[in-house]
Amino acid sequence: MRSINADSRPTESETIGGPLGDYPEQFRSHLESQHFSRGRIYQYGWYLVALGQLMRETGVGIKDIDEDQALDLIKRSNRPSYWKKEAGRATRRFVKFLVELGVAKPVLPPVVADTPRMRLRRDYEEYLRRQQGLAEKTIYARRRFAERFLEFRFPDDKVDLSRITSIDIASFIQHLATRGKPFLDKTLPSHLRNFFLFLFNSGRTATNLAPSIPKMAHRRGATLPRYVTPEQVETLITAVRTDTPIGRRNYAIVLLLARLGLRPAEVIAIQIDDINWRDGEILIRGKGQRHDCMPLSQEVVEALADYIQRGRVTTSRALFVTTMAPHKPFCNGCMLNNILKQAFAKAALRLPIPYVGAHVLRHSLATNLVRRGTSLAEVGNVLRHRSLESTVIYAKLDIEGLRSVAQPWPVEGGAK
Repeated sequence: MRSINADSRPTESETIGGPLGDYPEQFRSHLESQHFSRGRIYQYGWYLVALGQLMRETGVGIKDIDEDQALDLIKRSNRPSYWKKEAGRATRRFVKFLVELGVAKPVLPPVVADTPRMRLRRDYEEYLRRQQGLAEKTIYARRRFAERFLEFRFPDDKVDLSRITSIDIASFIQHLATRGKPFLDKTLPSHLRNFFLFLFNSGRTATNLAPSIPKMAHRRGATLPRYVTPEQVETLITAVRTDTPIGRRNYAIVLLLARLGLRPAEVIAIQIDDINWRDGEILIRGKGQRHDCMPLSQEVVEALADYIQRGRVTTSRALFVTTMAPHKPFCNGCMLNNILKQAFAKAALRLPIPYVGAHVLRHSLATNLVRRGTSLAEVGNVLRHRSLESTVIYAKLDIEGLRSVAQPWPVEGGAK
């Protein structure tokens, strides 16, 4: 087969009439609607020509194809590894398109054995989802810690919940806390308490073991929150702003982090319909399915409008999407951490910690508010903390306030 050329397209005889019929042309129209570049669409066309040839040689029809079988054909071809990687990406997207049309067969999920442990897992997930209304990420974390405990206590897979004692729980926590590097996860006890409360309330255990779960000692509260100065924040904002689609997007993201103190997950959860342009407000989907309306400054409104009009190309209702087709929403907040890390490098600023996360701008906003005399209650409202205890950590940064309540140091002959 001839080499791939982005400036030419497969002919009608090469794309229509073979094992794939006219579906490659329909797929091409689909890619155009997803704003794929002209060169990428042509490349995908040549990869599908190769897939059609492989299907013809092996006698596989389009009604019989599924993702696993199509990828296996690509892997068994005598092509270079880099070609197989790109062809596999195109093939995976094409077969998914065929599945949505009802032409190809979807890959069925693996059959999971209906064991007592699996039934317990399903019931616990349903409890977390329906009765506690937790996010899927939190459900996974709590379920995973429960599974790790059961694997620790019952390595032979024969689960007998009536045999669990408080000593077993303490041994498990000690096992996690003393191996290798210091165990910094503060959520382990709360996850286990939630699990054992579920076991007791559902009648699976006769005793409520949740109160017996010990707390884990943490010394991280002795450190100060990591932050950057207001001048450094402005330098970061200036560094991230460029007159390109990705620059407009990143500029709007960093402004939301710096001016509103949003969490990364809250930024990527924003929908285009969450912005109230008339009243200058934005809906924030916070932790625990809590929704809050926050005011937008003129600076942020202009940045969002500029990004939407000149930098956002997508069919998704998510506000922030990737710059590569098909321009999907971000999977998680890691992309925001990368944006901020690149901004630090471009601005030639020293990172406040070896690993900089988007939370550093949230801490910086709170720190600068406290140092300007803002009360902790007001800071908590800005950050949307549910408890004042979450805001108290910033009191350590109010040097003048701490100086006013400091007691004289006792010395010989009386305090001075």
